[in-house]
Amino acid sequence: MTQKQEQLSKNQQIVLSIIEKAKGPLKAYSILYNVQKKGIKAPLQVYRALEKLIEIGKIHKIESKNAFIVCKNSDCEISKATAFSICEKCEVVDEVSNVKLSNYLSKFNDKKGMKFKRFNLEFFGLCKRCKIK
Repeated sequence: MTQKQEQLSKNQQIVLSIIEKAKGPLKAYSILYNVQKKGIKAPLQVYRALEKLIEIGKIHKIESKNAFIVCKNSDCEISKATAFSICEKCEVVDEVSNVKLSNYLSKFNDKKGMKFKRFNLEFFGLCKRCKIK
């Protein structure tokens, strides 16, 4: 167990474990269904755990799917700029780990002077496997 996991509450550890074992993004109610056997009964308990796990960079929310996926990029613990590639056919989701993109997004301001706190970009297309088929 890493030092970061030791700092997690019991509910956060349970929710993170479910997401880590998943083969793809999970919706909150799927997570709730899977954690009920472990004592988490209320949706609010799941949502609180999800919020904290996002805040500390352990998981990400895939906005277009309203689902959650484990972070595979250790730099995310300090970065607020995340990007994902999503296959439109098989729906596989991969975290894009690109230092140039993260740096660009972290410094990005719009023309009206708004400074953004975080980014969550989603790129859609076909993965290698689906392009070949």
